[in-house]
Amino acid sequence: MPQTRTRRSEQRVLDDFRGALEKWRDALAFHRMAPPDQNFAARVAALSDAAAAQARACREADAAGFDWTPHRAADSRPPYELQPATGRRGPAELWRRFDAAVASLSAVATGRDIVGVADAYDELAEAPTEIADAVEKEDRAGAPRRPRRAGSA
Repeated sequence: MPQTRTRRSEQRVLDDFRGALEKWRDALAFHRMAPPDQNFAARVAALSDAAAAQARACREADAAGFDWTPHRAADSRPPYELQPATGRRGPAELWRRFDAAVASLSAVATGRDIVGVADAYDELAEAPTEIADAVEKEDRAGAPRRPRRAGSA
């Protein structure tokens, strides 16, 4: 009987992990396919939620005894509208934090430390929340949008 409970618990952890991964992939896809600026704040907020879900799933997987499978791309990049020098909207300092968190996740994902990956996803979840809030505030205030140009962050 305890073995059945363990299998169910492991299956739940795997299901939760797969669900979090799907949420993460969907959030990235929304950024890749979106028209410029339309619903930008909502997409950034969804990315933050997805990163937080990934962090929780990694911690649950670690608690259940699962390992992290290293990923090959140590230099994977976010979708274009989230990359530096694309005219991203929001405070530059928050974008610097976001860029550092992306770099941290890319680096740690090549290893085997699932708790380190969870920490990196937590770090990645923070800046987008604040960016989304700032952009939403700008949108509500009717603030003029910065023109998109190469080199702006």
